[in-house]
Amino acid sequence: MLQILYQDDLNPDQDAAVTQRFLRDRLHHDVELIAFASELVEGVRGNRSRLDLLLAARAANWSLARMAVTDRNVLRLGAYEIMFTDAPRRVAINEAVMLARRFGTRQSGAFVNGILDRFRQEGERVNGDGPPGD
Repeated sequence: MLQILYQDDLNPDQDAAVTQRFLRDRLHHDVELIAFASELVEGVRGNRSRLDLLLAARAANWSLARMAVTDRNVLRLGAYEIMFTDAPRRVAINEAVMLARRFGTRQSGAFVNGILDRFRQEGERVNGDGPPGD
């Protein structure tokens, strides 16, 4: 999923068929995993402007444009999971930190953790289920 979001960032006019082909191949044609990944990718794509505004407000002294492309997209994915899914917030953050460490720089994990933790503390889920929980 991160690879798709990364590519979207650099090539916004990508054909949707490319995304589905990538997910099918990468997820070994597992229908449930493909559906889950597609939902996350489309969710981030559909809410990108809103996510970017919320992330920028929590990224002290950092504009999204200055961030590494990988970090920016890990943050979008993590913020989407926190806001729009039933995933426990701390689990979403931990997964994002692991992605940042794997695909980013040595500092990426701490950077992503700091911003998403502020996001978790200050944000609410879209369905209005109250203050952030774990």
